[in-house]
Amino acid sequence: MIERVWRSRGVDTATMTSVSRPHWDFVFWQGADGIHAGVQGPESRASQAPVPSNSEFLGIRLALGAFVPGFSMPQLVDRFVELPVERDWFTLAGDRIRKPRFTDAEQFVALLVRRGLLDSADVRDAAATDRTRQRRYLASVGLPQRTVQQIERANDAAVRLREGQAPAAVAQDTGYFDQPHMARSLRRFIGPSATELADANHPGSPLSLLYKTEPVRAQ
Repeated sequence: MIERVWRSRGVDTATMTSVSRPHWDFVFWQGADGIHAGVQGPESRASQAPVPSNSEFLGIRLALGAFVPGFSMPQLVDRFVELPVERDWFTLAGDRIRKPRFTDAEQFVALLVRRGLLDSADVRDAAATDRTRQRRYLASVGLPQRTVQQIERANDAAVRLREGQAPAAVAQDTGYFDQPHMARSLRRFIGPSATELADANHPGSPLSLLYKTEPVRAQ
């Protein structure tokens, strides 16, 4: 049910570039104005996001297909939904839950599953018809499968570029038609250009999580 658990601190920057991703996150943070909790939906394109100063963040990124019954995943796309918080407790779908720590994220998710507050759909059911799979995929993920493939391919290309691989080789290895095709995809889904990603000293705003995933070829 968990794709990744992450934590960060907001220091010396007011904004960051939030890259596209098909997964959604539980996000918890503590700043000068107290403790906050919320759900960050899947992101269909790169955008600028505020970073509260001197805040500590904890995120639990859910696996593809995980959903909260009663939440409409398509309606969560490109949205952040803040949840009610009282001290170390927050409310989800009417249930009062203790805010997790970095070390007990798995227990937190298991608790949500036991209470029926988190479920998972089989987004790759080979036995279903194409139309049924597409409908289930959109309902549980929030984004069409083709868009998810494009996001994952752009993420793969961005990671390779940041590692210092040549743009022409990256474009070919990740299945783009050519470098201009890759450039358009990076601008839409990641934000920086190939040149900016390759330059470790480029003064652009910090990026949200970029990490290696399974190589993807968009159909």
